[in-house]
Amino acid sequence: MKIISFFSTLIKKTKQMYAKCINYALGDTGHDYFTCFYPGNTGCITSFVLNRIFSNIRLDRKKTQRLLHLNEKGIVIYTGKYKSLFDFLYFHTILKNAALPYPELGFDLKFFFLLPVKRLFKIFISGIDFFLRTFHFKDPYTTGYITGELIKGRSGFLSLFKNKGFYKRFVQSETDPLHYLINFQKQTTRPVFFVPQTIIFSSKPLRTTSTIFDILLGSSEKPGKIKRFLTILRNPNKICVEISDPINLKKFIADPAMRNLDTDSQAYALRAYLTDVLNTQRRSVTGPVLKSRDEITEEILTLADMHDFMEKYAKEQNQPLIKIRKEAAACIKEIASNYNLRIIHLFDKVLTWMFNHIFEGVVVDENGLDRLKEESKKAPVILAPCHKSHLDYLLLSYVMFKNNMPCPQIAAGKNLSFWPLGPIFRGGGAFFLRRTFRGAPLYSKIFSAYIEKLLSQGFNIEFFIEGGRSRTGKLLSPKFGLLSMLMNAHKNRACDDLLFEPVYVGYDRVLEENAYLNEIEGGNKNPENLSQLIRARKFLKTKYGKVYIKFGKPLSLNAYLKEKKLNPATMGNRDHKALCKSLGYRLINSINSISIVTSYGIVASGVLNCPRNRFTKKELMSRVQSYMDLLIFFNAELADTLTIDPDYALNKVIDTFISRKFIELADESDSEITEDTRFIVKDNKRPALDYYKNNAISFFIAPAYTAVAILNTDTFQFAGESLSETYRFLQNFFIDEFSFDEDKTCEENIINCLKAFTDQGIIVPNLSIPDTYNITSEGYRKLKCFAGLLHPFLESCKVALIYFETHPKDKHDAKERIKKIQSLGIKMYKKQDIVLKESLSKINYINASTFFMGNGIYGSENNDLIAEYKKKIERLISLSAC
Repeated sequence: MKIISFFSTLIKKTKQMYAKCINYALGDTGHDYFTCFYPGNTGCITSFVLNRIFSNIRLDRKKTQRLLHLNEKGIVIYTGKYKSLFDFLYFHTILKNAALPYPELGFDLKFFFLLPVKRLFKIFISGIDFFLRTFHFKDPYTTGYITGELIKGRSGFLSLFKNKGFYKRFVQSETDPLHYLINFQKQTTRPVFFVPQTIIFSSKPLRTTSTIFDILLGSSEKPGKIKRFLTILRNPNKICVEISDPINLKKFIADPAMRNLDTDSQAYALRAYLTDVLNTQRRSVTGPVLKSRDEITEEILTLADMHDFMEKYAKEQNQPLIKIRKEAAACIKEIASNYNLRIIHLFDKVLTWMFNHIFEGVVVDENGLDRLKEESKKAPVILAPCHKSHLDYLLLSYVMFKNNMPCPQIAAGKNLSFWPLGPIFRGGGAFFLRRTFRGAPLYSKIFSAYIEKLLSQGFNIEFFIEGGRSRTGKLLSPKFGLLSMLMNAHKNRACDDLLFEPVYVGYDRVLEENAYLNEIEGGNKNPENLSQLIRARKFLKTKYGKVYIKFGKPLSLNAYLKEKKLNPATMGNRDHKALCKSLGYRLINSINSISIVTSYGIVASGVLNCPRNRFTKKELMSRVQSYMDLLIFFNAELADTLTIDPDYALNKVIDTFISRKFIELADESDSEITEDTRFIVKDNKRPALDYYKNNAISFFIAPAYTAVAILNTDTFQFAGESLSETYRFLQNFFIDEFSFDEDKTCEENIINCLKAFTDQGIIVPNLSIPDTYNITSEGYRKLKCFAGLLHPFLESCKVALIYFETHPKDKHDAKERIKKIQSLGIKMYKKQDIVLKESLSKINYINASTFFMGNGIYGSENNDLIAEYKKKIERLISLSAC
C-alpha cells in the first residue's frame, strides 16, 4: 500500500510540476497558440521589409472607404480566390497602417517562418500538451479558437481554393472554412462580412492557350513566386488591387433561395457566388478571356444558323458552298480585331508622349470612371461617346487602360484600316465595319454574328452613336445600324443585359479644324492614308488646350425595355425601330447633358452674335456674361479653367482668337486691351468660330426657342401660354439639327427658361395678371442675344427652301441637290440676301433638305407649302437678327 501511495503521490506531484512548467512556458494567456494567427508584432526588421515591399503597390483610397467602421458593424473576413500568403501579408500591413480593419486570422494559412521564436516555442509546447492530454492534434476549429477570436472582433483572411482543397473537404472531411463560418453566423447576431479582394499582377487578359512562361512562372491569374517577385521589383505600379463591396453573410443565408438549404449546400452556393464576384472583379481589369482570330472564325462559321444561312445564300447566288465559306472567312478577317497587350503598352507610351506635347492636360471625370468600372461588373458596357476627332477613341482607351480597365473593342470605319495603322488599331481592339451594308447580306450576317460573339464573351464595345465625326461642333443625329445590331444580340440572348454608357469627349481646340471647315464649305473629304499620317507631325508643334472626358449615368437596356413596357421576345419590327430611335436620341441627349462648356465656346458665341461684325470688349463680355449666367442657372458643367479663374480664361481665349486672326483690333496701334478696345470679326473666320460656338449650343437651344417665341409676340407684355405654338414649331422645324428630350413637354421647357430669364432680369412677372411677364429694357437686348444663336440655321433653311422653290421635283439626285443649294447660297451671300458666312454650311443644307422633303416639299410643284414656310422663316430671321 505504501508503494502504491508513493507512486500515486509521485504521479500527482509530477503532473503538478508538469502543469506548472506548461503554465510557466505558456504564460497567463492560456493555451490557445496556433500558427494561423499572425499578430503583426514580428519585430522591426520584418515590419520594415514588409513595408518596403508593399509601399509601392497602390491601394486606391476610394476602394478602402467601404471598409471604414466595417468591423464595428460586424466581423470582417477578407476573401481571395487562391491561397496566398502574399495577399494576406499585403492587406495585413497596408490596412493596419491605414487604421482600417486588418486580417489577423488566416484560415488554412500557417505563419511558421514569420513568427518570433518565442511564439513558435509556445505553439509547439501548447500542441504537445494538447496531444498528451487528448491524443489528438490541436485544431483551431474544433477547439473553438477561431470562434473565440472572431467574437473578440478579429478579422480573418480566407481563400476559396487551395491545392487539393476539394479532395480534402470532400474525401478527408477537413473543415471547410465557409461551412464553419455559416454555422458560426447562425449562432451569433453580429453579421459576418466577406470582403472579396484581388491583387492583380498583370493586366494581361487570360488566353485559351498557355505559353511556356505561363507553365514555368505561373499564369497572369495565378502567378508564381518568381513572377510576383520580378513584378514587384520591376513594375510595382502595374500591380492593381481591387476590393469589392462587402457581402453580408447573414442576409445571404436568410435569402428565400438559401433559407431552406442545408449548410453544405449553402456553403457550395456561397463559394460559387464569391468565386463569381472575384472573377468579375478580375475581368473588370483584364477583360474577358482572349481567343485567337482562328478560334473566333471557327466558332462563328460553325454555328448552326450560320451554316443554314450560307447554304441558302449559296443557292440564291448559284455559287458553290465552298466559295461562300471562303467569302465568309474573308469577311471575318476584314472585320475582326486582334487585341494584343504589347500593342496596348506601345500605345500607352506613344500616347502619353503625344498628349503631353499637344495638350495642356486631360481632365477626366474620376467619379464617373469609378462608377463605370463598378457597373461593368454587371453586364457588357456599350460606350457611346460623341465623335469630334480621330483622337476620341485613342483618348477613351488610354484613360481606361491608365485606370486599370480593359480597353474596349472599338467599332471603327473601314477607312481606318489602311496600312500601317490598320494592323496597329486592330491590336488596340478596333474592329472595322463598312460604311453601308446594303447589297451585302453575307457580310451583314457575319458582322451581326461577330457582335454577338463579343457580347457573349463579355467584352465592352465602343461605338459612335453619331456614325461619324461632327464637322459642325454640335452633336449629329443618331445613327441606328449598329445600335439595332446590339439590341438584336441582346434579344438573341448573347448577354443578359447591356449597359449603355454616354461619354462626352470635348476639346478646347480640335486638331481637324481646317479639314472640317473645308468640308462644311463644300470641299471633298480627304481619305485617310499614310501620307496624312506623315503630315500629322505638324500637330505636335502646337498646343491645343485641354481635353475633357465626362461619363454619364449608364442606361440598362433591360430597365429601358421595362420603362417602355416592351418584351424583346414579342417585339415586332416596327416596335424595334421605334425603340432604336428612342434609345438613340436618349443617348444623344445624355451626352448633351454632360457636355462641358469651355471658354472657347462661350467667347465664340459672344463674338458671332455681335452686330455688324464690330464690337468693344465691354459689349462682348456683356454677352458672354449673359451666357455664363444662364449656364450657371441650368447647372451646366463649366470647364475647370472657367471655374478657377473665369476672367483669366476668357481673356486668354480673346488673345488666342487675336493671334489666330479670328478677330482683329480695329486700331492696331492699341498697346493694351481695355473695355473700350474695339474688335473686328473677319468674315472668312466666322465658320471656324461657329464650330466652337456649336460645342456649347446644346444648353442654349431651349432658351433660344423661348427667346424667339417671346419676340414673336411683338409686345413687351406677354402670357407664358402664348409661347407654346412658336416653341413647338421651332422644335419640330429643327428636329434634324437639335435633339430634344422626349420626356419633357414644350411647356415644361418654356417654364424652365422663363425662370432663368426672370433670374437674369430679362423679364419680370406681372404682379396683377397671372402667368404674364414684362420684358425689361435690358432684357430685349438679351433676348436678341439668345435668339441670334438660331440665325445661321434659319438662313441655311432659307437657301434650301429657295432651291426647292426654283427647281421641280427629282431635278437632281441627293448629291447634286446639295451642290446646287451650296452654289445658290454663295450667290445669295454675295448679294446680301443672307448675311452670315457660317450659314453656308453643307451640313445645315443637308438637314434643312431632309426636313423639307420629310414634310411634303419636293420641288416647285409644292408652291403653297413653300410660300407658307417662306413667310415663317423670313419672320424668324428678322426676330433672330442681332
